[in-house]
Amino acid sequence: VQLQASGGGLVQAGGSLRLSCAASGRTFNNYARGWFRQAPGKGREFVATIGGGGNTYYIDSVKGRFTISRDNAKNTVYLQMNSLKPEDTAVYYCAARRSPTGTTTISSYEYWGQGTQVTVSS
Repeated sequence: VQLQASGGGLVQAGGSLRLSCAASGRTFNNYARGWFRQAPGKGREFVATIGGGGNTYYIDSVKGRFTISRDNAKNTVYLQMNSLKPEDTAVYYCAARRSPTGTTTISSYEYWGQGTQVTVSS
């Protein structure tokens, strides 16, 4: 079982990026998927989650700017990030949990991908 995150990069403030997280090794269609991030010198924090039924939830600081979505045919989840700010700079991690219910709790996710760096310049 593997999660592969991609799509990070360097972008100016106000710009956009789309992160992808492709799963392999098993089907994750009924699993909740999540995105987390870790800025330099800080702990990992929840960003967004999407449940098996498509329900979504976001941290307040990204509401209205980020959108999480999933394509079950591709076993992939996306994070569309618009109006990026320098404070969004972090390593972004994708995760999956063996439940259709999304959660903000890091320890509830059993599967993790490697991080992808997002850097937003001012």
